[in-house]
Amino acid sequence: MMLYFFDTEFIEYPGHLDLISIGVVCEDDRAYYAISKDCDLSKANEWVRTHVLPKLPTDASLWKSREQIKQDLLAFVKGMPEWWACYADYDWVCLCWLFGAMMDLPKGWPMYCRDVQQVVDRIEVGLPQMPPSVEHDALMDAWWTRGAYEYLHGQWSQSVYEHTGCFPYPQRLE
Repeated sequence: MMLYFFDTEFIEYPGHLDLISIGVVCEDDRAYYAISKDCDLSKANEWVRTHVLPKLPTDASLWKSREQIKQDLLAFVKGMPEWWACYADYDWVCLCWLFGAMMDLPKGWPMYCRDVQQVVDRIEVGLPQMPPSVEHDALMDAWWTRGAYEYLHGQWSQSVYEHTGCFPYPQRLE
Protein backbone atom coordinates (compact mmCIF):
# COMPACT_ATOMS: atom_id res chain seq x y z
CA MET A 1 0.00 0.00 0.00
CA MET A 2 1.43 3.39 -1.03
CA LEU A 3 0.17 6.71 0.35
CA TYR A 4 -0.88 9.40 -2.14
CA PHE A 5 -1.82 12.94 -1.13
CA PHE A 6 -3.74 15.05 -3.59
CA ASP A 7 -5.65 18.22 -4.18
CA THR A 8 -7.67 19.62 -7.04
CA GLU A 9 -8.84 23.03 -8.04
CA PHE A 10 -12.19 23.10 -9.77
CA ILE A 11 -15.12 25.15 -10.97
CA GLU A 12 -18.41 24.32 -9.32
CA TYR A 13 -21.93 25.37 -10.09
CA PRO A 14 -25.21 23.50 -9.59
CA GLY A 15 -24.97 20.07 -11.18
CA HIS A 16 -21.37 20.54 -12.37
CA LEU A 17 -17.87 20.07 -11.05
CA ASP A 18 -15.16 20.86 -13.61
CA LEU A 19 -11.51 19.97 -12.90
CA ILE A 20 -9.08 22.87 -13.33
CA SER A 21 -5.92 21.27 -11.95
CA ILE A 22 -4.70 18.32 -9.94
CA GLY A 23 -1.62 17.82 -7.80
CA VAL A 24 -0.55 14.46 -6.39
CA VAL A 25 2.36 13.76 -4.03
CA CYS A 26 3.43 10.24 -3.18
CA GLU A 27 5.05 9.19 0.08
CA ASP A 28 8.21 8.38 -1.94
CA ASP A 29 8.51 12.11 -2.90
CA ARG A 30 7.34 11.73 -6.49
CA ALA A 31 4.93 14.45 -7.56
CA TYR A 32 2.50 14.96 -10.43
CA TYR A 33 0.77 18.14 -11.56
CA ALA A 34 -1.48 18.91 -14.50
CA ILE A 35 -3.97 21.50 -15.63
CA SER A 36 -7.03 20.41 -17.59
CA LYS A 37 -7.18 22.12 -20.96
CA ASP A 38 -10.74 20.74 -21.23
CA CYS A 39 -11.99 22.98 -18.42
CA ASP A 40 -14.10 25.98 -19.44
CA LEU A 41 -12.38 28.67 -17.37
CA SER A 42 -14.96 31.24 -18.48
CA LYS A 43 -17.39 29.59 -16.03
CA ALA A 44 -15.17 30.32 -13.03
CA ASN A 45 -16.79 32.36 -10.29
CA GLU A 46 -15.17 35.48 -8.84
CA TRP A 47 -13.49 33.54 -6.00
CA VAL A 48 -11.83 31.09 -8.42
CA ARG A 49 -10.81 33.94 -10.77
CA THR A 50 -9.18 35.73 -7.83
CA HIS A 51 -7.61 32.85 -5.86
CA VAL A 52 -6.92 30.01 -8.32
CA LEU A 53 -6.57 31.14 -11.92
CA PRO A 54 -3.70 33.61 -11.32
CA LYS A 55 -1.63 30.75 -9.87
CA LEU A 56 -1.93 28.48 -12.91
CA PRO A 57 1.43 28.08 -14.66
CA THR A 58 1.65 29.05 -18.32
CA ASP A 59 3.98 26.13 -19.16
CA ALA A 60 2.14 24.49 -22.08
CA SER A 61 3.43 21.02 -21.14
CA LEU A 62 1.29 21.11 -17.98
CA TRP A 63 -1.97 21.78 -19.85
CA LYS A 64 -3.39 18.38 -20.75
CA SER A 65 -6.63 16.75 -21.80
CA ARG A 66 -8.62 14.91 -19.15
CA GLU A 67 -7.78 11.69 -21.00
CA GLN A 68 -4.04 12.45 -20.83
CA ILE A 69 -4.30 13.28 -17.11
CA LYS A 70 -6.04 9.94 -16.59
CA GLN A 71 -3.29 8.10 -18.48
CA ASP A 72 -0.59 9.98 -16.58
CA LEU A 73 -2.18 9.03 -13.26
CA LEU A 74 -2.38 5.38 -14.30
CA ALA A 75 1.37 5.48 -14.94
CA PHE A 76 2.16 7.51 -11.80
CA VAL A 77 0.17 5.53 -9.22
CA LYS A 78 1.78 2.24 -8.26
CA GLY A 79 0.00 -0.70 -6.67
CA MET A 80 -2.94 -0.24 -4.34
CA PRO A 81 -3.05 3.44 -3.34
CA GLU A 82 -4.33 4.91 -0.12
CA TRP A 83 -5.63 8.36 -1.03
CA TRP A 84 -5.54 11.36 1.34
CA ALA A 85 -6.84 14.90 0.82
CA CYS A 86 -8.02 17.81 2.95
CA TYR A 87 -11.72 18.67 2.76
CA ALA A 88 -11.70 15.80 0.31
CA ASP A 89 -15.24 15.38 -0.96
CA TYR A 90 -15.18 17.41 -4.19
CA ASP A 91 -11.51 16.58 -4.77
CA TRP A 92 -12.32 12.89 -4.70
CA VAL A 93 -15.17 13.32 -7.17
CA CYS A 94 -12.90 15.29 -9.54
CA LEU A 95 -10.26 12.55 -9.37
CA CYS A 96 -12.74 9.70 -9.83
CA TRP A 97 -14.55 11.36 -12.74
CA LEU A 98 -11.32 11.23 -14.73
CA PHE A 99 -12.02 7.50 -14.96
CA GLY A 100 -15.79 7.74 -15.52
CA ALA A 101 -18.17 6.21 -13.01
CA MET A 102 -17.00 4.99 -9.58
CA MET A 103 -17.10 1.45 -10.91
CA ASP A 104 -14.54 2.45 -13.58
CA LEU A 105 -11.75 3.20 -11.10
CA PRO A 106 -8.60 1.19 -11.73
CA LYS A 107 -8.43 -2.27 -10.19
CA GLY A 108 -7.11 -2.10 -6.64
CA TRP A 109 -8.09 1.53 -6.10
CA PRO A 110 -10.42 2.19 -3.17
CA MET A 111 -13.81 3.80 -3.74
CA TYR A 112 -13.10 6.37 -1.05
CA CYS A 113 -10.33 8.61 0.13
CA ARG A 114 -9.29 9.60 3.60
CA ASP A 115 -9.55 13.17 4.84
CA VAL A 116 -6.96 14.80 7.13
CA GLN A 117 -9.58 17.35 8.19
CA GLN A 118 -11.68 14.57 9.70
CA VAL A 119 -8.66 13.46 11.74
CA VAL A 120 -8.08 17.06 12.85
CA ASP A 121 -11.72 17.38 13.92
CA ARG A 122 -11.66 14.08 15.79
CA ILE A 123 -8.51 14.75 17.80
CA GLU A 124 -9.05 18.53 18.04
CA VAL A 125 -5.59 19.69 16.99
CA GLY A 126 -4.52 22.71 14.96
CA LEU A 127 -2.31 22.57 11.87
CA PRO A 128 0.09 25.15 10.41
CA GLN A 129 -1.52 27.25 7.70
CA MET A 130 -0.28 27.29 4.12
CA PRO A 131 1.19 30.66 3.13
CA PRO A 132 -1.50 32.56 1.15
CA SER A 133 0.93 33.08 -1.75
CA VAL A 134 0.85 29.36 -2.57
CA GLU A 135 -2.52 28.30 -1.17
CA HIS A 136 -4.97 27.06 -3.84
CA ASP A 137 -2.20 25.72 -6.05
CA ALA A 138 -3.16 22.05 -6.33
CA LEU A 139 0.39 20.72 -6.14
CA MET A 140 1.37 22.92 -3.19
CA ASP A 141 -1.86 21.95 -1.43
CA ALA A 142 -1.05 18.26 -2.03
CA TRP A 143 2.38 18.77 -0.42
CA TRP A 144 0.65 20.53 2.49
CA THR A 145 -1.76 17.62 2.87
CA ARG A 146 1.16 15.21 3.08
CA GLY A 147 2.69 17.44 5.74
CA ALA A 148 -0.57 17.50 7.67
CA TYR A 149 -0.79 13.70 7.51
CA GLU A 150 2.79 13.32 8.73
CA TYR A 151 2.26 15.89 11.48
CA LEU A 152 -0.85 14.07 12.68
CA HIS A 153 1.04 10.77 12.67
CA GLY A 154 4.13 12.07 14.48
CA GLN A 155 6.29 11.94 11.36
CA TRP A 156 8.40 14.56 9.58
CA SER A 157 10.10 14.83 6.20
CA GLN A 158 12.50 17.42 4.86
CA SER A 159 10.84 17.34 1.41
CA VAL A 160 7.49 18.56 2.78
CA TYR A 161 9.16 21.42 4.61
CA GLU A 162 11.17 22.38 1.52
CA HIS A 163 8.03 22.49 -0.65
CA THR A 164 5.62 24.21 1.74
CA GLY A 165 7.61 26.12 4.33
CA CYS A 166 5.15 24.61 6.79
CA PHE A 167 5.71 21.80 9.26
CA PRO A 168 9.24 22.68 10.41
CA TYR A 169 11.17 19.98 12.16
CA PRO A 170 9.57 19.49 15.58
CA GLN A 171 11.70 20.61 18.50
CA ARG A 172 12.53 17.88 20.98
CA LEU A 173 11.66 18.44 24.58
CA GLU A 174 14.82 18.02 26.65
